[in-house]
Amino acid sequence: MRTYAEAIGELHVAVRGKKQKTIQAGPLTVHGYKVQKLFAPLLLAKKVKKLIRAHQIEVVSAQDPFEHGWIGMQACKGTDAALHIQVHTDFLSPWFTKSHSLRSSTVRMPVLNSVRRMLANQVLPQAAGIRVVSERIKTSLIQTYGARIPEPVVIPIEVPRELPEKLELPPHNFTFALIAASRLEPEKRIEDILDAITQISARYPSVGLVLVGGGSERKRLEHMAVRLHIQDKIVFLGEKTPEETKGLLLSAHAFIQASAYEGYGRSLIEAALAGLPIITTDVGIVGEVFKGYEEVLSAPVADPAALAVHIVGLVEDQQARKLLSIGAKMAAERHLEAEGTVPARIAADLAQATQTRY
Repeated sequence: MRTYAEAIGELHVAVRGKKQKTIQAGPLTVHGYKVQKLFAPLLLAKKVKKLIRAHQIEVVSAQDPFEHGWIGMQACKGTDAALHIQVHTDFLSPWFTKSHSLRSSTVRMPVLNSVRRMLANQVLPQAAGIRVVSERIKTSLIQTYGARIPEPVVIPIEVPRELPEKLELPPHNFTFALIAASRLEPEKRIEDILDAITQISARYPSVGLVLVGGGSERKRLEHMAVRLHIQDKIVFLGEKTPEETKGLLLSAHAFIQASAYEGYGRSLIEAALAGLPIITTDVGIVGEVFKGYEEVLSAPVADPAALAVHIVGLVEDQQARKLLSIGAKMAAERHLEAEGTVPARIAADLAQATQTRY
């Protein structure tokens, strides 16, 4: 946020917190508001409206088209501020609300996701500018909303290229270590990775998974590993810092992701920079940054059997692991080089929103 503030000139960030507090650091000011959870959207909209008027704010950028987008929309009403919406997730994917297929375990998606789609239908047509993080999202928005919205601008998430020192994996009893780094939430479909490992465990007992991340699904996933008799092949590491996570990537044999949907896929970029071969579902920047079967091994969402086939392929073919890791790293570096300076591009996009508004 400090970097963005320097590029923009002046940036105010409004957040709901445990304390009423304002913190200023140069051109960045963070406003923390203690408001009741039940009435938080209405109360925050009023707070943001006061900020707009007090600081002559020209554009309000909401971090999603859902709750925050609604707050931003309400705050802009009756002011000269332009509404700008960020879309970081592929909420128009069928898997945003879909829970299972015939090939996979059922993963209960939040009922709130259906409500969020309805909020997006209200918010996005009111926006003067829309920033998305991938071409996949841009395409889905244009197909759904057409001329009712301004053309989305694709500006990805900034990913540092520097790698930390290698961090050894914790003790484990397998010799081929897959690593997954994600929040343990329903949309990440970690269940499918566990199912895939179960399918190959008898023939390939050397394969195991190191799982980095915490979340609401951890207990259920731990119970699932016990039920599938693979608890000795799964290491739950819990939450780690970004630097620790990248250090652990350097010690694994392959990266795996089974997400139902992604907006971008920062972890794929980080795994590629770490030199890992990648197994992933066809989400986010797969097909845009990484070509399937040339730079990553891609599988359909909710298809543990396809994931299992890819795992076996990497275990058995050392040359494939090497070629995929080289291809993925080169693709990631090309992508980051082509995207340029992200803060400057974001500042320009916000400025364009004010021109569109008027």
